[in-house]
Amino acid sequence: MFLAGEWKNKSQVIEVDDPGTGEIIATVPKGTSEDMEEALAMAIDGKKVAANLTTKQRMDILVNTAKLVDENVEEAAQIIATEGIKTISEARSEASRAAETLRLAAEEARRLTGETINFDQVSGNADRHGYTFRFPLGIIGAITPFNDPLNLVVHKIAPAIASGNAVILKPATQTPLSALWLTEKFLEAGLPAKVMSTITGRGSEVTPPMLESRDVRMITFTGGLEAGEKIAKSAGLKKLSMELGSNSPFIVFKDANLEKAAEAAVDGAYGAGGQNCLSVQRIFVHKDVEQSFTDKFIQKAKQLVTGDKKSEDTDMGPVISEKEAKSIMTNIENAKEQGAEVLLGGTHRDAFVSPTLLSNVPKSSTLYEDEIFGPVATLHTFSDYDEAIRSANEVNFGLQAGVFTNHLQTAHKAAYDLHVGGVIINDSSDFRVDAMPFGGVKGSGINREGVHNAIMDMTEPRVVSFKIESQ
Repeated sequence: MFLAGEWKNKSQVIEVDDPGTGEIIATVPKGTSEDMEEALAMAIDGKKVAANLTTKQRMDILVNTAKLVDENVEEAAQIIATEGIKTISEARSEASRAAETLRLAAEEARRLTGETINFDQVSGNADRHGYTFRFPLGIIGAITPFNDPLNLVVHKIAPAIASGNAVILKPATQTPLSALWLTEKFLEAGLPAKVMSTITGRGSEVTPPMLESRDVRMITFTGGLEAGEKIAKSAGLKKLSMELGSNSPFIVFKDANLEKAAEAAVDGAYGAGGQNCLSVQRIFVHKDVEQSFTDKFIQKAKQLVTGDKKSEDTDMGPVISEKEAKSIMTNIENAKEQGAEVLLGGTHRDAFVSPTLLSNVPKSSTLYEDEIFGPVATLHTFSDYDEAIRSANEVNFGLQAGVFTNHLQTAHKAAYDLHVGGVIINDSSDFRVDAMPFGGVKGSGINREGVHNAIMDMTEPRVVSFKIESQ
């Protein structure tokens, strides 16, 4: 791991396995709280180094890192697909997106400006003029998840560097290799060693000093709601940016293009094995088109190829572990005991859960109320607009929603009535470009990611006022 300016090994290690095969593919150091204390001490110097980098230097580092990622997309994709849950085609897409996110951060570094202030808008201040500029917070603590082990790391590290901060990264225990690979590329691109540490290990053992430190001025975290609540309680008076998952609704009105809606729903529900915070989980279909939509959905879902992640023909890989697969199956079985009907799938082998669709799922079921983070969707019907919106809003999540309709007024009304961070019209909830504001409401988190928004969060404005003396 890259700790306090140098690469370090430790006698105690954590095994990294391929969830598709169970094979141990690597070991990484098992970090401790003492390691984090060492990283924090270095970061105090590192924040000064980072703040003194010129805009041009920050841009060059980010552009050069993007170039290195672009030149090594296949290498990055192989790492992503081996340590994680993505197919090789999904992994290539993520690696390419990571390079684009780095370029976005370089562009936003150029745009990090302030504004002039008209102090003479108040009587007695005609002799004053001034402006604001944005300055870096200092040290950013970043904690990232397993499902996008490269691009979500970039979404936290690149804005921190673009805005002149030092950063300490704790990548997901299951998928640390992508983050370590990226750290190498940052250093190769010219990032000063003191500016960044990447510490591997278990979050409960590594992160407490970072969360509690007064020197760390912001924690950016992507993960589960329970973990996010614990972090918020430990972090104290510092900025927080949290994306805590979802239970995304997908609404199909009766005037929708059902062929496209079914295709989008299948992609959204089963892409990355359903292990995406934006995954389609609760599908609401107008009762008049339920059967037609369901038939199309099942037909398309049955065409998905599940298996070897490295095969070019595979559409869906495993969930992150066999333990997680069994947990998903327990939720399915519990829903069945409460009256749910399996329309598709509902089986598992090792860490592979088949694409699953259930109907008649009670609202008291975990499949309806919670984030499942697996290839499981539930199907529900509604009679009118108000019922659809009410059902979509009634859980404690609100990241994004998908809405299919050809009626412009319905689309505009839904955009205002859905209590979420993003409303995606005529597409699934599983849509994101890396430049857009990204985040949710309720249990889905606080604040917004997306490079520009992250940079705003990682900086603060300072007011400067000049009083002009009379000659």
